[in-house]
Amino acid sequence: MAVEIPKVSYTGKIKAIPLGNPSKSLMVGGDEAYPFYAFEGKFPNPPRIAMEVPDTAPQEWAEAVLKPFQDVRNDPVAWAKKCVKEYGADLIDLELVSTDPNGLNRSAQEAVEVVKKVADAIDVPLIVYGCSNVEKDSEVLRLVCEACEGKHLIVGPVQEGNYKKIGAAAIAYKHAVIANTPIDINLAKQLNILLGNLGVPEDRILIDPTTGALGYGMEYSYSVMERIRMAALTQQDDKLQLPIICNIGKEVWKIKEAKQTAAEAPDLGDPAKRGILIESVTAETFLMAGANIVILRHPESVKLIRQYIQALLG
Repeated sequence: MAVEIPKVSYTGKIKAIPLGNPSKSLMVGGDEAYPFYAFEGKFPNPPRIAMEVPDTAPQEWAEAVLKPFQDVRNDPVAWAKKCVKEYGADLIDLELVSTDPNGLNRSAQEAVEVVKKVADAIDVPLIVYGCSNVEKDSEVLRLVCEACEGKHLIVGPVQEGNYKKIGAAAIAYKHAVIANTPIDINLAKQLNILLGNLGVPEDRILIDPTTGALGYGMEYSYSVMERIRMAALTQQDDKLQLPIICNIGKEVWKIKEAKQTAAEAPDLGDPAKRGILIESVTAETFLMAGANIVILRHPESVKLIRQYIQALLG
């Protein structure tokens, strides 16, 4: 006797959003069911993989994740091109770590010059992610938006403290924004409402619910993302029917277990394999929670996650 798999009929749908140059935009979202439930709904656009590129040579990255980029570590343009050409990144995430007031504190104008060079060198959508300092990001990302008019960037993190300034610049110069809130479904919805009231079109908003790494808050992040997807698909909450982006690489590779050497942690095995597996398992988990874009660091993690997505969606 054949077994009939019970199916759920969803009343909501994740909005499909174009990113990057309109002439060859990359579509994300469009999900009609819970993640990878292809037997219940369509997934016209598979989850996408972005690769992280720092705007200055990393000083605290684990050797395992820095090794593939030794030849380009001092050149973000070459780094970005390598991620696209050699590793097949769907998007590039340029992290403006050098603008952090507690670090190098580089100026907004210096950041703009780097962004423009990277944007001109690649043909995939470019994410420009600030240093997560509300005041400095407001200054830097506003100038980036203005200087890169026509580049169709995705800028973030846009937070409650700076959404008006960055949001207004994104509207004026036609960029998308990443709405970042601290692991709370109500705060995520509220920021989307605020951006909408400001005038940011819904097809230019991505949700960043804040990401935890395996063993470091991952289960809390997962539960919030799961609730966001449930509200979007089963409760017709249109303010949450937006693609989700997870900045996984920098969260994973900063934890102790991913950075310890074989001498420091002999019981944890090969440090390279260990970090790759932690990054990959974290990415798999958030894809199952509803992530439409995952930002990764290690090329081997990218390879594994691409195989994972293909295996589940065919």
